[in-house]
Order: sequence, then C-alpha cells, then structure tokens
Amino acid sequence: QVHLVESGGGLVQTGGSLRLSCEASGDRLTDYGMGWIRQAPGKGREFVATITWDGGRTDYADSVKGRFTISRDNRKKMVYLQMNSLKSEDTAVYYCAARLGASGSYDVAGYDYWGQGTQVTVSS
Repeated sequence: QVHLVESGGGLVQTGGSLRLSCEASGDRLTDYGMGWIRQAPGKGREFVATITWDGGRTDYADSVKGRFTISRDNRKKMVYLQMNSLKSEDTAVYYCAARLGASGSYDVAGYDYWGQGTQVTVSS
C-alpha cells in the first residue's frame, strides 16, 4: 500500500509554469508505475501523464505533450509534474496516482492508489 500527497498547485497566469510534487509513503515506490490525472470543473477525470517504475518511459495526453514533463526520484519517493506554457483549459484538480506494477496507465480506472489532489487555476 502507498499513501500519496500532492503539493505545488496554485493560481498562475496563462503562459506561466508550475511544478507539482507528489510525496509517497508506505511501500517502495519502485513497485509502482505512476501517473498524473486531472479533473476540471464539471468534467470527468482525464489522463495527463504516466511514468514507468524506473522512469525509463513516459507518456502524455496529446493536450499536454510538449508542455508538461513527468519525472520521479525513487530514492526520495517523489513524483513530479513540470507544467509550462499553461493554458486556461489546464485549470483542474490534479491527482497523483499509483499503479502496482512496472507501468502506469492511460486508463484512470487502472490506478490503485490516489492522492487527495491539488488545485491548479490558470487565469487569462
């Protein structure tokens, strides 16, 4: 079992940057593929990015490709999402999620553990 806590959200202007952090506790982080998922007001949860257990492979939603970067530091038990060139449509609650096994998932239902989320608001 792993417990996840996100931080780093906030209010930023269009074109700005934010770095989200996810601190894990409990099991070894290397047992999990990790992902970031977001939920905008009035919408369902949407896949954003995923990373394999060793950081060897990353994948992104088309809407964030080239602007967002997911990374992890297994020694520190941390996962990050660097968000650049933010747009108003990036406004959402961002969740860190863990999937037991080597890989993350494009399917938001494929994750086993979730953090409580952190709000990101992009103002135009």
